[in-house]
Amino acid sequence: MRTASRTPALCATASPIDRTGGTLVPQAARRRLSRISVAVSASALLAGSLALAVPASATTPAADPTGAARTLTGTHPAWATASADRGAAPDSATATTRVYLAGQDAEGLAAYARSVSDPASSQYGRYLTPAQAQARFGSSAAQASAVRNWLAGSGLRVGRTTDHYIEATGTTAALERAFGTSIHTYRTSQGTHRAPAADAVVPASVADAVLGVTGLSDVVRKASSRAVPVDRGRRPASAFAAATAPDKAPPTLPTEPICSESYGQITAYGAPKGYEKDEPFAPCSYAPKQLREAYGVTSSGLTGKGARVAVIDAYGLSTMERDANRFAVAHGDKAFRKGQYTEYVTPGQWRYEDECGGADGWAGEEALDVEMVHGLAPDAQVVYVGGNSCSDDDLYDAMAKVVDEHLADVVSNSWGEIMHSTEGDIDPAVVRADEHILMLGAVEGIGFNFSSGDCGNDAPAAAATGANCDPTTSRAQTEWPASSVWATAVGGTALGISSKSGRYGFETNMGDLRSVLSDDQKSWNPYPGRFYFGGGGGTSEDFAQPWYQRGVVPTSVSTTLMNGSRAARPMRTIPDIAMNGDLVTSVLVGFTDGGEYSEGGYGGTSVSAPEYAGLLADAIQARHGRAIGFANPGIYDRAGTSAYNDVNDAKVNVKLGNVLDLGVVDGSLRVRLYKIGQDYGLKATRGYDTATGVGSPARDYLRSYQNGR
Repeated sequence: MRTASRTPALCATASPIDRTGGTLVPQAARRRLSRISVAVSASALLAGSLALAVPASATTPAADPTGAARTLTGTHPAWATASADRGAAPDSATATTRVYLAGQDAEGLAAYARSVSDPASSQYGRYLTPAQAQARFGSSAAQASAVRNWLAGSGLRVGRTTDHYIEATGTTAALERAFGTSIHTYRTSQGTHRAPAADAVVPASVADAVLGVTGLSDVVRKASSRAVPVDRGRRPASAFAAATAPDKAPPTLPTEPICSESYGQITAYGAPKGYEKDEPFAPCSYAPKQLREAYGVTSSGLTGKGARVAVIDAYGLSTMERDANRFAVAHGDKAFRKGQYTEYVTPGQWRYEDECGGADGWAGEEALDVEMVHGLAPDAQVVYVGGNSCSDDDLYDAMAKVVDEHLADVVSNSWGEIMHSTEGDIDPAVVRADEHILMLGAVEGIGFNFSSGDCGNDAPAAAATGANCDPTTSRAQTEWPASSVWATAVGGTALGISSKSGRYGFETNMGDLRSVLSDDQKSWNPYPGRFYFGGGGGTSEDFAQPWYQRGVVPTSVSTTLMNGSRAARPMRTIPDIAMNGDLVTSVLVGFTDGGEYSEGGYGGTSVSAPEYAGLLADAIQARHGRAIGFANPGIYDRAGTSAYNDVNDAKVNVKLGNVLDLGVVDGSLRVRLYKIGQDYGLKATRGYDTATGVGSPARDYLRSYQNGR
């Protein structure tokens, strides 16, 4: 997820473990996408939570002499304070803004998206084609023409125009005329930046056509992947069992990195006492066939045949298909058939590569996502769509491409961001745009999965020690886009696989405390361990409870905000569902880095999201190719049944011990002590909970689709 500083372009999710001691090293500034929501749909904002007061200094746009203008709340960023104001920006300076189009019949779009997604509705499954969706709910020619005329009439040069937005470039003076606000420069910790001195306003002639606007500020927030490499050994520990057993030889630790074939299989003697006298070795990173067995895919006989899954990340790995084929064959699976894998990347248009980490920085995430989808659904079509950067608008464009061309039935996204930062709330315009594209996807039968986060409840105290946290978090909170009511938020678990059968053993919440063995091997530092990593979740302070969570999420959960106060009404809670993603129970990934192919472990809800996308592809096959679309109504429709493993920490407390994780760091063995099931601020309890949602898919999950549900 993130470690991060604010820069003109900010990144945020994936983070590698460094080679000096197992802590995170930012590949670039890590902050995830600037995104939130507005009251166009059932995910209406809680009044006052993110809304900003209309600034008294807002002026009427010159294009509208009547003065009947609409304020675009949130376009004046919180970091642009009076004390930081360095005066007006030069009139001749130029910038490009993006004006998102509201489309037609916003209420009708939300209503139709709900009806086609709800198994209880007579409209269920009656999806529209992209052309039908655009004609019914997209922007009209008249709306687009009015916006273009307004922008051009203000002196801006109209540029790229799509069904969803219009870009325009011009001087500061022209932008001020168009948006009815002065533009100033402000001194920040990351230098001097441009921003509106007050919220922008648009004339009444286009007020209904404009969804939001971005680009008036030159601080661009960016995303990073959530894939977290694990420098764990891969040699099974069974070879050392006899040598390390106390009745065979003095207790000692291995001198090379090893792992256990299953959770808790082999005890690691010779380390100082941890939470228990002796600890087991961490399990070797799981291969896809182990996950298929554990989650009931193998017994179902399903392979995702006939389904299409899109993976969205930034940039693109030129060796992706070859690497995925090599990885699959090496672990007993099938390579992609000719034409089974497709990718859409435009290297000539890539930007922000230094800030985002470039293609190399996203390679591990891309490989993880593609290989997890292929591993859980070996016969599904996989489409990779690479954004031209990790910025919010470039990843939005990737989502829009999937929807506009209906490239897939299921979409896996392993990126997001905190919603409330010490540097200000996220931009409402971007979230409005996101929600619009997610709803258009829903009416076409396309479901979007997002990883829920890797920093527990994202409280500042968690960020103080968490490896994948945003240090600018202002309070405990849920993340975006996972908290949208039109997104499926996929949380994380730690999965224990049975050493005897290879089947599902147990799961607990995805959360780790961690200590590192001292050089003299006599103590742990720190001890007890500190929070290091954990699945995201919680009760949103920003979005009302969607219809599909009613009757499943306890009122005590949906009305208790993450600061402990009571909400006036039930609110959206996440995650919706969860699958394996813990660092201790990492998954194996292979890809080419620096010209050489290698394999290693990865953890994070970056793992969970593509796992669930693959499982949904299997479910589509069980439905004889009929798309599931937006998955949440079906997820909650099955709550409390044998379709799920009810992840309940209290039931598996005996499993919540320590593991030793051995890896080579700069040529030396590094030994770390982890305690699992220790998410920050979140617990897995009986029934729905904010650590694991309704639970994880059980063996009966796919059977429920085969039985016609």
